[in-house]
Amino acid sequence: MQIKPQMVEAVLFFNEGGICKEMLFPEFEAVLDGVVNLREFADQQMRAAYVLIDPRLHIRAAVLFYIDFNDDGSADKGWNIPLRNLAERTGRGPDLGAGPIRLACRSQCPVTWHQMHLWDPNQDGETSKVFSLLVERVKRNQLGLLVEEEAPTAVPAERLQMVAEDAWYPREAAKGEVSKRSEATALEQRQKAALLIKQQRQRIANLERQRDEDVARLREAAQTQLRQLQGELADLQLRLQQQVDLNASLHAQVVEQAQAFQSAREEMSQQLRTLEKNGRIEVSAARDQFEQEAQARIAAAVAEYKEQVAIRDVELAYRNELDAQFEEEIRRLTAERDELAARKDDRILEQLARQGVQFMAYHPGAGHLTIALQDMVRYQANPQAYAAAKCSVSEEQYRQWLEHYQQPACVGRLPSGERCAIPLDKIDTPSRFVIGQSNCCSRHRAESRERTGS
Repeated sequence: MQIKPQMVEAVLFFNEGGICKEMLFPEFEAVLDGVVNLREFADQQMRAAYVLIDPRLHIRAAVLFYIDFNDDGSADKGWNIPLRNLAERTGRGPDLGAGPIRLACRSQCPVTWHQMHLWDPNQDGETSKVFSLLVERVKRNQLGLLVEEEAPTAVPAERLQMVAEDAWYPREAAKGEVSKRSEATALEQRQKAALLIKQQRQRIANLERQRDEDVARLREAAQTQLRQLQGELADLQLRLQQQVDLNASLHAQVVEQAQAFQSAREEMSQQLRTLEKNGRIEVSAARDQFEQEAQARIAAAVAEYKEQVAIRDVELAYRNELDAQFEEEIRRLTAERDELAARKDDRILEQLARQGVQFMAYHPGAGHLTIALQDMVRYQANPQAYAAAKCSVSEEQYRQWLEHYQQPACVGRLPSGERCAIPLDKIDTPSRFVIGQSNCCSRHRAESRERTGS
């Protein structure tokens, strides 16, 4: 019995050079079940394409998705994207030879919570290149698919009939079953997303802890060097103080010796006055000799002590210069330590961004926002203003809408001063929210219009 060609499912993997591997869908399921490991993809996030191929090697549907592999080449246990379901429910794509295909990608995803796990064919700026690679690889038929050689008999155009559009999708009974499966899949995907977020938070915590350890190590090294410099400075100050004390002692000795010389001079003067009575000539000669000797001795002592004081002044000036140099070095090292600590934080964030880590935050009305690295400062300064800008409203309107969204009740005031608090219909979108109208009951809304009109 002749085997007829059928529609075939296949998965093709991309790298920087193009398509690097292709396999049938049952082989891909074996990889997901852990039966087969792909060691060439170990510890990588790969781009892949699920394609539905008809018997004439035409692509009829495609789903472009990401998949992560562990260090041993096994697929991520938490990966679970309903490829067949997305291929059936998605919208139209380009014509690859047999009419427009069904295409699911990041910009065209029928299930929003799967959008982050898909990729766009034009992310490198060359949309046609991705599809041309897919068409070329499928035409090669390296998977050994059965091909329909004879073209089917053409049906006259006047005999063609199209089923009503409401019959293109399953009936209500089938819709219920599909809805249940979709809910189960959605729950599973939410659990997977929560696990992924938990893993990313753990990884960020580890990186932050490593950053803190590096900063603490740098601070400890700087503190150790600072303590060494402070010890050297204290030693120099102690030696300087000793030199100052020595100079003061020498100065005191000079004063004491000068006083001693003055006393001796007065004593000699007294002796000279006594000798004058014995003879003016002898007294005059002795006085001249004494004056000369005294002046010579005083001049020699004063010169010696001035020389010692000058030496001490030079040493003191040198110590002061060293003190100033060490204080400047301490200030420079402190500035370098602070600069190194600041640069370490920036380098960690830049390294995370280059590794593909995305910073996300959830805000009502704006959903999950992907925050670019250059917007981190603006977001940290005012997250609510950042979310309001993403919603194309003012910060005040977003703030009052958020209050209404959390408690949809009238904000008007009764004559007693209490809040009206009548329940209102919740406005889900900030752009549709009107201050004084959407958050007021009919009575206070009319009063608001009267005040505005007046």
